[in-house]
Order: sequence, then C-alpha cells, then structure tokens
Amino acid sequence: MITDAKPAVVGMVVADMERTLAFYRLLGLDIPAEADTQPHVEVALPGGLKLAFDTEATIASFHPSWKPTPGAGRVGLAFALPDPAAVDDAYAQLTVAGHQSELEPFDAFWGMRYATVLDPDGTGVDLFALLPGGAAAG
Repeated sequence: MITDAKPAVVGMVVADMERTLAFYRLLGLDIPAEADTQPHVEVALPGGLKLAFDTEATIASFHPSWKPTPGAGRVGLAFALPDPAAVDDAYAQLTVAGHQSELEPFDAFWGMRYATVLDPDGTGVDLFALLPGGAAAG
C-alpha cells in the first residue's frame, strides 16, 4: 500500500470548455472568463485539491490513441451543500440553465438529500446535504 500518496487533482476531459466551465461556475467555482478559451484549466478547491479541465484535443496531444466514449461521463463529482433546501435550489438552478437531470432530488436511505445533474459532457455531478439530524430517510 502506498501511504504517502495524497489526492491532489481531479481531472476531467471536456468537449466544450466554455459550456463546462459555465456549468461549474453555477456551482460556485471561481473560474475567470478568460479560461473559457484555454486547453487546460485548473481550479484550486478547499483543502488543497485541484479540479483540472482538459479539452479532448489536449488529451489527444499526449495520448494519441485516446478516444472519448460516446454518452459516457469522464469522471464523477459530488458537491456538498449546507442543507436539503440548498440541494433542491442547486438542482433547480442547474436544470433551469438547461443541464440534464439524472436523478431528481430525493431523501436517500443513507440520510442525505441527494440529486444528480449531468454536466455538458455527461459527467454525473451529485448534489447532497445531510437530512435534519443526519438520520436515514424513510
């Protein structure tokens, strides 16, 4: 087991950098507008983790045999929200902005309000918050 490895970057391959960054801005990430035209973008996250976005062309530039899988996301992410109402609000904002719902908000048996929206490339983005008291729903 490797004991000194620490998570540092979550990487995503994107078909349309501008649309993808607009999606993540709706979730509160501070991404400058000039990043929309870049082939590689990194965003610092709380705790030192980075979220990196690379265009398909960028990946193909160093991995010539790489091909996108049609209809498949390239990574999964989850965003914690402060309370169940915030899950519903975030879900509404993202779907009203035209992003596809994968799972409408629901009270999960594991004690969270949960929903999933797909980003522009089909990546599942989970939205979650503890239910009052953190007790399991149901």
